[in-house]
Amino acid sequence: MEKGKYIYCIIGCPEERSFEGAAPIGGDGGKVHTIPWGGLAAVASDSSKPEYDSTRVNLLAHERVQEGVMKEFTILPVRFGTVARSGRAAEQVLKLLETRHAEFSRLLSDMEGKVELGLKVMWRDEKSVLDEVLAESSSLRNLRDSMVGMPPEASHYDRIRLGELLKEALEKKKSSEAESLLGCLDRLAHRTVQNPSVVDRMVVNAAFLVARDRETEFDAAVAKLEQQLGQRALFKYVGPAPPYNFVNVTVNWRGM
Repeated sequence: MEKGKYIYCIIGCPEERSFEGAAPIGGDGGKVHTIPWGGLAAVASDSSKPEYDSTRVNLLAHERVQEGVMKEFTILPVRFGTVARSGRAAEQVLKLLETRHAEFSRLLSDMEGKVELGLKVMWRDEKSVLDEVLAESSSLRNLRDSMVGMPPEASHYDRIRLGELLKEALEKKKSSEAESLLGCLDRLAHRTVQNPSVVDRMVVNAAFLVARDRETEFDAAVAKLEQQLGQRALFKYVGPAPPYNFVNVTVNWRGM
């Protein structure tokens, strides 16, 4: 019986070929290979499973294949866990490429010669930033000082109010610093995606779509910002990576 096909990404490739050294997801053996149609190809491997749990091992296997293929091709990442079911899997994949050929071709053209670079910036010491906020606001200092010596039950609502105002002021400072940081980098990128903060002290959580021939310039701009702000903020800079934040191919096999 024909196995299913696990799909990692879409590339521009007119021929059948395999990617030596790429380890397929799930440990099923076999090779990571292309299924071509009309100048495009799905990068796939045989799959004995209809679905995969989002374990660290599986997610890493999925990403490593994509990153390996990216060394040779511009890729459109396909969402984790996309499997063409056994029975007529190859036929389904070919139908996918035919049905969405114009879409995939356009996206590949948009992504050609570009990579994703990711930057997270976090305050090293949120308390010191809080002290700055208090130093900059006499009204916040006055409210804080007005509660000195008061029993907790008598100052309960004032403490809640102070906490709300401090949180608001911290968010404004974070937004201002993020705007300044991103302003230095946006001009070097084709597109920027700002993702949600995952911790309170995170100032920037952004992905940048950058032309390969400007990657060195972008690296230098990040290094300069880190040099300027290194004592205040921790920088985590990653890439180049597939354009996960700019392309996310999802497949509905029912429409195939």
